[in-house]
Amino acid sequence: MQLGALLKRVLQIQFVVQVVSSAFNINCNSNHASYYGQNSARNQKTLGSYCADATEDVIVLAFMNGFPNIILNFANACETTFEGSSLLHCPNIAADIKYCQSQGKVVILSMGGAAGSYGFSSDSQASQFADTTWNMFFKGTAAQRPFDDAVLDGIDLDIEGGGTSGYTAFISQLRSHFASDPGRQYYIAAAPQCPFPDAYLGSTLNSGWFDMVYVQFYNNYCGLNAYPTWFNFADWDNWAKTQSINKNVKVYIGTLGSPTAGSTGYVDGHTLSKIYADVRSKYTNLGGIMTWDLQLPWGQSIDYTDRGRIVPNNTLISIKSTDPASMQSSMAISMEIRGRYQRVYRLPDLTKAVMSMV
Repeated sequence: MQLGALLKRVLQIQFVVQVVSSAFNINCNSNHASYYGQNSARNQKTLGSYCADATEDVIVLAFMNGFPNIILNFANACETTFEGSSLLHCPNIAADIKYCQSQGKVVILSMGGAAGSYGFSSDSQASQFADTTWNMFFKGTAAQRPFDDAVLDGIDLDIEGGGTSGYTAFISQLRSHFASDPGRQYYIAAAPQCPFPDAYLGSTLNSGWFDMVYVQFYNNYCGLNAYPTWFNFADWDNWAKTQSINKNVKVYIGTLGSPTAGSTGYVDGHTLSKIYADVRSKYTNLGGIMTWDLQLPWGQSIDYTDRGRIVPNNTLISIKSTDPASMQSSMAISMEIRGRYQRVYRLPDLTKAVMSMV
């Protein structure tokens, strides 16, 4: 590749140099999780098209917004049903799940959402539904599996109504199924509102096992737009260290992908970058950034880290930037070293680093 062509690519409005795929590493503090399925900006692409990009680490399918009587809603991404049933049958998403996983992504299913009919009347009902969930979406067997033989990587609880009962029992029973498949890593996540403790998941967060918590720092007084006065990541980091069963749980900064994605809390990429850097410098349970939803940062080109990744053997995974002017003025790009350290490349050095791998 000619040097001029390489520099042009480095300074594109948005670019990705992808050499190899990197498997999701939950221990990093620079992971990116995004919700997919609600077509918020009315330009939702196929799931697989987003997984071709190295930015995403976790894709959260939204939503199973009805349970224990299952209702799935992925907007235009899936509109077909099993014959004689109202249950969605999504072979295209199934194929994309496998593709995403082949690219090192984790794909989990979100239960709940802001609208729907869901909730458990008892621990017994919740435990039974965990069996159903395992059979329909994981390694179990069922007559109707919405994603056919694709196996998801976990479950997310975005509980914003329907009561508080049963979720700890649901998690416990589902994790017992996960334990029956030790060769695969499964995850339990939650998406509480930022006011602490969360109105619906507060007790469950203290009594159930969680691997990731995507705190919604928007649509509330404690959102990103209230930084630093009311922004309360400290409360959630303290919860992780002192109250969570899993003391290594990762807490994500939940963001809006555009000003229209929520009522309040949106901040631009420059502001988000500063908040992220501040949080990362102070709180060890940070897991990264969560975005609602996936198509919006693509449409809005959010730039929160000028992030590249280097795996331990120093193979370049990706470089992303959305503002060539700011890159030219600072002449630096922050490179994330997964789980190890951070390096800053000046632009000429970055060119050499990329050239050495082309």
